[in-house]
Amino acid sequence: MTADEAEQALIARARAGDRGAYERLLEPAVRPATRLAFAMLRDRSEAEDAFQEAALRAWRRMKNIRVGRRFQPWFMGIVANQCRELRRDRWWQMIRVPEVPAPSAADETASWLEGEELRRAVASLPHAQRVALLLHFHLDMSLNDVGAALGISEAGAKTRIHRALKRLRPALQAGEVRANG
Repeated sequence: MTADEAEQALIARARAGDRGAYERLLEPAVRPATRLAFAMLRDRSEAEDAFQEAALRAWRRMKNIRVGRRFQPWFMGIVANQCRELRRDRWWQMIRVPEVPAPSAADETASWLEGEELRRAVASLPHAQRVALLLHFHLDMSLNDVGAALGISEAGAKTRIHRALKRLRPALQAGEVRANG
C-alpha cells in the first residue's frame, strides 16, 4: 500500500468516526501547523489556541474533506482560517486538546523572518498573501499544496506569493539601505 493509499484509508476511517485514525492523520501536521499559527499570530499562547481550535474543527468537519484530497494541506487551510478569525475577534473561548506539543523555540522565528522589519512587513501583508507566503517559504510547502490548503489553484498560489514578494520588496530594500548606510 502506498503512502497516499494509507493516508486515504486513515481519512476514510476518521470520516467514519475513528478518533485514533484522526490522531494518526493529525500527528505529522502538528509541528507545521503550530509553526504556521505562530508565524501568523506571533504569540505562542494564541498560536497554541488557534491550533487546538483548528484541530477540533477539522475533527468535526472530517466528512467535508473530499475523497482523494491530502489531509495536511486541507488542515493547514483550517489553521490559516482560524488564525484569521482570531485576528478579527479576540473574544474567543479556550479549548484544550490533550497531548499537543508546543513548537520548539528553535522553530519559532530563529532562522526565518529574522529582523523586526521583515516581521512587520510580512504582518502588514493582506491575509491571503501572508498565508500563501508563510506556507510556501516558512513551511516549505509546494505550490500545489499551498493551493490545496487555500482552496485555490497552483497558479493562484504562485500569483499570491509573487504579489506578496512584490509588496515586501520596498521594505526589504529600505532595511538593506539602513544596514549598509
